Amino acid sequence: MLPETLWGLAAAAGLLGLCVGSFLNVVIHRLPKMMEQEWQAQCSELRGELPSTAAQPLSLARPRSRCPACGHQISAIENIPLISYLFVLKGKCAGCQAPISPRYPIIEAVTGLLSAYTAWHFGPTLACAGALLLLWALLALSAIDLDTQLLPDSITLPLLWIGLAFNLAGTYTDLGSAVVGAMAGYLALWTVFWLFKLATGKEGMGYGDFKLLAALGAWLGWQMLPAIILLSSVVGAAVGITLIIATRHGRNIPIPFGPYLAAAGAIALFWGERITQSYLGLLG
Repeated sequence: MLPETLWGLAAAAGLLGLCVGSFLNVVIHRLPKMMEQEWQAQCSELRGELPSTAAQPLSLARPRSRCPACGHQISAIENIPLISYLFVLKGKCAGCQAPISPRYPIIEAVTGLLSAYTAWHFGPTLACAGALLLLWALLALSAIDLDTQLLPDSITLPLLWIGLAFNLAGTYTDLGSAVVGAMAGYLALWTVFWLFKLATGKEGMGYGDFKLLAALGAWLGWQMLPAIILLSSVVGAAVGITLIIATRHGRNIPIPFGPYLAAAGAIALFWGERITQSYLGLLG
């Protein structure tokens, strides 16, 4: 493919990524609240109570986005990725001038940059389309886990099945490796969970972590699981120790593991084969 065409594809994917990043901000903010509403409704049903009509039903589409401080509805021009934050709103609500978290433009920028690099790396292929879906889901899961220490089944489970579907055509690995990767990914962390619980009486991680690693195994195959587990464990340990030393983060305060698994999965997606060959070479 001509370099000019490849760069054009990357630019188009970057613009698409900015728009998707704006939507991911909605998912990150609303999906945990939607889950909480559903749990409350289920608890009310079990108690035999009538469903509450006080709380407005929440979805990813309705109601329209608004300022949490004053209720100002976000207009179309205020919702343009990055540009509205930097040049229209200048980091403040148009209604009450309350500061807007910089996380919103950061998510948009990271999604745009990752999307552009993915298009440049894979080119106009089925692997590129799948990689974009995988990375977008990993970004949403990471942010939700950081906020709530939850990895929603509504993202992790479809992600697993979509990974298997892409590998029906051998997009990233053969189907057999993908199926074994899904099983081994789940069982690996499930085993660690129970060994840790039996040894300490505490739960070291959540079931969402098992499902996320299973999904990564379904996308990339069982061969990538050692690299993903090693990378996520090393980064997670380094960040955890840094937090304890630098910010006096309590040792008993849990640190979400999902973002480290997601970051390791993204690294394995792009450079997994090279990393695997390197450590196999070191092992002789």
